[in-house]
Amino acid sequence: MPSLSRRLLPVVAFAVVLFLAVTGLADHAKSTMTLPHGWPAHQAGTAHDSALSVTGERAAGVSKSVGAIPGVRHGARDRWRFGLTATATAVAAKPLPRAPRPVASRHGHLLQADVLVVAGRPLPAGLVARIRRLDGVAAAVPVDAGRVSVNGVFVNVLGVRPAAFRPFAAKPTARSDPLWANVAAGGIAISYTMGSQDRLSLAERVRVNGVHPMALPVAGFGTVGIGGVDAVVSHAVARSLGLPLANAIVVSAPHARLDQLMARIKKLTPARTAVAALVTQVIEGKTTVTTGAAGAVGVGVGHGRGLTPLELARFLAAAESRLGMPYVWGGNGPDEFDCSGLVQWSLAQAGVLMPRVAADQARTGPLLPLSDLRPGDLLFYHTDPTAPKYISHVAIYLGNGQMIQAPEPGMNVEIVQADFGAGFAGAVRIYPKVAAAVAGNLAG
Repeated sequence: MPSLSRRLLPVVAFAVVLFLAVTGLADHAKSTMTLPHGWPAHQAGTAHDSALSVTGERAAGVSKSVGAIPGVRHGARDRWRFGLTATATAVAAKPLPRAPRPVASRHGHLLQADVLVVAGRPLPAGLVARIRRLDGVAAAVPVDAGRVSVNGVFVNVLGVRPAAFRPFAAKPTARSDPLWANVAAGGIAISYTMGSQDRLSLAERVRVNGVHPMALPVAGFGTVGIGGVDAVVSHAVARSLGLPLANAIVVSAPHARLDQLMARIKKLTPARTAVAALVTQVIEGKTTVTTGAAGAVGVGVGHGRGLTPLELARFLAAAESRLGMPYVWGGNGPDEFDCSGLVQWSLAQAGVLMPRVAADQARTGPLLPLSDLRPGDLLFYHTDPTAPKYISHVAIYLGNGQMIQAPEPGMNVEIVQADFGAGFAGAVRIYPKVAAAVAGNLAG
């Protein structure tokens, strides 16, 4: 829908691995992360759900589980519970008055979402069938992808047919019967991070503005795990909002070489269609491992260049100049920030274009061994219990074991001890050309 993209920013800025290779991507070697020189081993932790590990014992004070924001003592304060009392599951949802019975999945098992295909207009009707026939593809489903504002904050949204799309979501969210029944009934499912940090409630409708404004009930708070997507609605609601219809495809191909598969998909798609990975794939010889770690596919420390000394100095000076500024979900600066907004704004002061969300920022350079960590590198974290492999927090490494971050509502931009505990997803060195390509790619 051209008018939506012109009026409301790019059609979609999903946080995904950048497809960089036209002629094929160079193989990765699996990285073993080690501590910066001179650090005691007890400062290290374990990076779960990835192909990476940090040797040593976990230090006191670092995050010990997915869902913990580094430097925030959640045990000392009550977490926002979406207007409810504590529940047994991380996914918060309660049945809407006219919600149907639980939406049964059309697949007998959950599917890993590996590749996103997205365009600014509807894709050809037969494209999904052609993609499904490619070697290594287990399933593919069409979706409607666009950008709307929810209570005044712009987010990426997917319009889906719940029964077909549900298996592609992150496991905790996929297993929530009330959430998907509510989506089918016309509600909007909102990511765990947006729900908690924007202080939304299941009891109150949200204002959603696409081409046509609507007031929608909240279907639940659960993250689907597709980069940068903070809201999901039914296909019928997407049509009512005026989103572009069937302009994207989510592909599951858990055993395929994603660089090769994406090249084949690209040949099938119309011009200006973006094709990108939704996972990081580590390749060793003939073996591939998909992970929830940070790092751009096919980009190593020997490729391209990082920030120049001048860019680095301006970046760090800009970030530190924001100390004490309040955290606000969706905050882009200059006076209020969320975690990725602080990174994007600070790099803009150095003339470096950066994508907006943490999951996209994690694909802007190579994954680093911690022994090579330098000031200006980005540290990424899994903090979302509804999508445990999804990168949802970012901080800037300052050196000497410290990092600067915008943590959560009620707190300000702060400098804290760098955290390499259970939720750590990896460190990335920013390559400006890669960052600009990710920021300009419809699919991230």
